[in-house]
Amino acid sequence: MKVGLIADVHSNLHALLPVQAKLAGMGVEKTICAGDIVGYGADPDRCCREIRNASVISIAGNHDRATTTGDFTRMNPYAAAAASWTRDRIDEESMTFLESLPIQNDVALGNDVAAAVFHGSDLDPDEYVYEEDVNEGVLERSRRDVVVLGHTHMPFVVHLPAGIVVNPGSVGQPRDGDPRASFAVFDTASMACEIHRVTYDVGAAAEAILGAGLPATLASRLYAGR
Repeated sequence: MKVGLIADVHSNLHALLPVQAKLAGMGVEKTICAGDIVGYGADPDRCCREIRNASVISIAGNHDRATTTGDFTRMNPYAAAAASWTRDRIDEESMTFLESLPIQNDVALGNDVAAAVFHGSDLDPDEYVYEEDVNEGVLERSRRDVVVLGHTHMPFVVHLPAGIVVNPGSVGQPRDGDPRASFAVFDTASMACEIHRVTYDVGAAAEAILGAGLPATLASRLYAGR
């Protein structure tokens, strides 16, 4: 089975739609999202609808939780402003959807392969786990073959004796210097996992952010992938 792995969509519909199309074209049968469907971008309701309608298995990221709770205390000013904007404008259906998302999840993937999904880490949903931080303990604590992480917006795949730890990078706000939308595909038969990139209309996404009255830096950073 081919499994799509996405994270950090951040209300960027212009990036999400090409990623969904690419996943469908690659024969992906199931997709997992490691959180932050909303935040930063201008299309929270439409992104929630796309994720929900596609039956993506999702967890809540820190922006999703901030939107539902109104607690912005662990956010920088730009993130807090975007989360507040989202909370004020999101519709009831999307709010209910976000409120239903778990903080973490275990997902059976077929071929007796199981994945644990966290936004930050198993220890703290807001922890930033970069590639250099990954070790066997991440897999040992989860007791799963695959651990899927988000939050950093930095893609990586780490193969360890006990399994794989992957961050698919960010669909909607990449931060590794590559402005293209990032995602991963995991094959349960071969246990192979590969990062993929898709070009999208960054200009349209940036204009939507500016038109919505969100901080201008959230638009400009999309061009640089930062």
